[in-house]
Amino acid sequence: MRKVNFYKNSSGKSPIIDFLDSLPGKQAQKITWVLELIEEYQIVPKQYFKKLVNTDDIWEVRVVSSSNIFRLLGFFDEENLIILTNGFVKKSRKTPKKEIKLAEKRKIDYLKRKPKL
Repeated sequence: MRKVNFYKNSSGKSPIIDFLDSLPGKQAQKITWVLELIEEYQIVPKQYFKKLVNTDDIWEVRVVSSSNIFRLLGFFDEENLIILTNGFVKKSRKTPKKEIKLAEKRKIDYLKRKPKL
């Protein structure tokens, strides 16, 4: 079973929580439903969860709600722990490079600040 966590910056704020709070209830509910699906099922259909090619191991949570398309980006920290770094409304066919770069930057920050065991 996987666990989904949200990235927090050095001051403790979570961009994912801010993104979810900015959405209407039904859209946030649909995203939450997809996150639960990712946590509960070992094999998740690509329509909901997919590794992005040509990235530093960034994964994409994919959500369609009515006519809106949402993406949450993140990475694996350990085998079953996913850290989500940023979310956005997708308006073009390709995932914007600036969103991928942001996810990669936050991954580096997270790993640098992660307590060593």
